[in-house]
Amino acid sequence: MDLIAQGQITANFIEPSYELAETWNTYYSSIMPPGWKTSMAYPFSRLKTDGFWKRFPKPGYNSETEYNIKSMNRLRELYYGAKMDDELFHFICDRKTRERLRLVLIQTYFALEVQPAVLEQGKVNFEAYRYSEQLLTEVNERVRDWIGPEEPGKRKVRDQGFRKAIVTLYEHRCAMCGIRMLTPEGHTVVVAAHIAPWSETHDDMPTNGMALCRICHWSFDEGLMSVGKEYQVLVSKRVQLEQNLPGHILTLRDRNIFTPDEEKYWPAQSNLEYHRQKTFRALKT
Repeated sequence: MDLIAQGQITANFIEPSYELAETWNTYYSSIMPPGWKTSMAYPFSRLKTDGFWKRFPKPGYNSETEYNIKSMNRLRELYYGAKMDDELFHFICDRKTRERLRLVLIQTYFALEVQPAVLEQGKVNFEAYRYSEQLLTEVNERVRDWIGPEEPGKRKVRDQGFRKAIVTLYEHRCAMCGIRMLTPEGHTVVVAAHIAPWSETHDDMPTNGMALCRICHWSFDEGLMSVGKEYQVLVSKRVQLEQNLPGHILTLRDRNIFTPDEEKYWPAQSNLEYHRQKTFRALKT
């Protein structure tokens, strides 16, 4: 429903895509205790009994067989995807009937105490998608007015939308070390990092963001790494002090960072200068 509402699914064929798994994860994490893990693949083999799904197995597999599917890797190995009843798909494509059906499903199958969280997550997913699209298509000052610091209730939308925009631009690749790893379950190794802190700049523009892996993100925030005037990786001498074992970090020094294809999305030098002056330089020796 979310991907149809966002225009990412336009035909009646649902593939087990990364985007679908990632969206599913937002709902799971919103209602389950921290640390709990599962897979979108688990319920797939049960779809044959509900009357409105038709699964499309790959050659050599029978859609009537109950295969033991415990991971997205296994799911993609067995199935191309699924198609729903044409009339149902038509109803879901219509905003009014889609939202009525969403409400009925939530009220019928979710415990009363978690229903508000599920409803809220659906709204967040849609608004975050809209926000990310605005960040990617309106690279100017007007986007800053879409959501302001005086609206704390929209913090989740802003965070999720900024992350989606930045991770998409960098294609899940760390700008500094270049690592790119995606799991079949809809997880990525990178996070969306602000260059100049949002708490001070209220700037979610793509030019104030980079996709960074966990190690590079921590090193960047701690001032151990930065980006130079020629878009080269800077590594503070501080990483070699005391008992540090920086490993591959030193090999990144002076290498060009990975940037989005379009130059208009590259990190702005004004933001990088802010980081070099406020965070990185103070830790240099």
